[in-house]
Amino acid sequence: MQKLVAIVLSLAVLQAAEAKDLRSVSEPKIPSACTSLSGSGKDETSAIQKALSSCAKGKAVRLASGTFISGPLTIPSGVGLWVDSGATLKASTTPKDFDEGKNTCGTLDNDGKGCKPFIYIKSATGSGIYGKGTIDGQGGQTMTGKGETWWKLAADAKSKNKKQNAPRLIQIENSKDITLYLITLKNSPNFHVASKSTNGFTAWGVTINTPGTARNTDGIDPMGSQNITIAHCNIATGDDNVAIKAGNAPTKYVSILNNKFGVGHGMSIGSEVNDGVSDVTVTTLTLDGTTNGLRIKSDKSRGGLVTGVTYTDVCMHNVKNPIVLDTQYSKASGSHIPTFKGITFNNVKVLTAGTYTFDGISDSNPVEATLTNVHIKSGSKWVATHAKISGKYAEDASGSSC
Repeated sequence: MQKLVAIVLSLAVLQAAEAKDLRSVSEPKIPSACTSLSGSGKDETSAIQKALSSCAKGKAVRLASGTFISGPLTIPSGVGLWVDSGATLKASTTPKDFDEGKNTCGTLDNDGKGCKPFIYIKSATGSGIYGKGTIDGQGGQTMTGKGETWWKLAADAKSKNKKQNAPRLIQIENSKDITLYLITLKNSPNFHVASKSTNGFTAWGVTINTPGTARNTDGIDPMGSQNITIAHCNIATGDDNVAIKAGNAPTKYVSILNNKFGVGHGMSIGSEVNDGVSDVTVTTLTLDGTTNGLRIKSDKSRGGLVTGVTYTDVCMHNVKNPIVLDTQYSKASGSHIPTFKGITFNNVKVLTAGTYTFDGISDSNPVEATLTNVHIKSGSKWVATHAKISGKYAEDASGSSC
């Protein structure tokens, strides 16, 4: 069965041309080493931080082999951290190592801001994390002196309507031209990568591998940032695989290219979009086993304008909610009204039946989307409320894998 409405091709072409990282981004290179360290399996926070602080700009501290245990680390401007293929960098399991000074890290409260990140890049230019080694946040390990894991703390927070104080794995703030290249990230106690107020961020060939049951372990979250490229990454995690947010400043000029997503909550925009998200292109994406596929979510407490978003050449399998445009993500009230328009879906194939949701605020403020060459599995459910949908889809998708 095929359902037809007016096709608006010119809009799709225009958005595809404009919506992208404005930089010319190519595959990064690992800087040469300023020093090389070997891990002993013991706490080596001081040794690693000393090496980072004394490393010359344009070079990297190489963790060459072995296992390193560390508390919080800060990467200076222009300096790289190179975790080579034989090395694993593990975060300390002691909450007090990450405490911000109020003795709340590893506890529940109403704030959730009591922990320093494991790796911090702030007010830096040209810094990065490189290599085929692994950074392990140890979120599934029992916290020292607590009797439960970081992930159990997060589950407790949900059941008790509180916020967990748990460290993010990598936090980037107020920086420029930051790179993550080839690194494997896993088991973060909280978000894996958050890039806030940053102009120029590249994640290339990054692997994130964390269980789908680990709450609030977003993969990569650009927040109030611009000129972002996420390319050739493989992301499986317990929350959004990627979540583009704009709660503190606009996020724009984003390219998400040639990626594969496993378990997680999908390719998301929101829920904080107060300051607007625009000029986003998602091209050549495979999603297999995610809860959601292509999702834009917000509500009246944190809404804003989301526009100029183009999805092209996307294949989904075993995805419960392949497309979700939801302006009523929660029942929260407020004056920050979500507006989703100029959202384009090109060459999308969904191989298993699912639910498609287009849920606008009102007839005067509908979600607006254009469909071109969209093929879905027969037996799917289509829910459209306060929606203006142009284009067509066909219920003729076949095949067992992408």
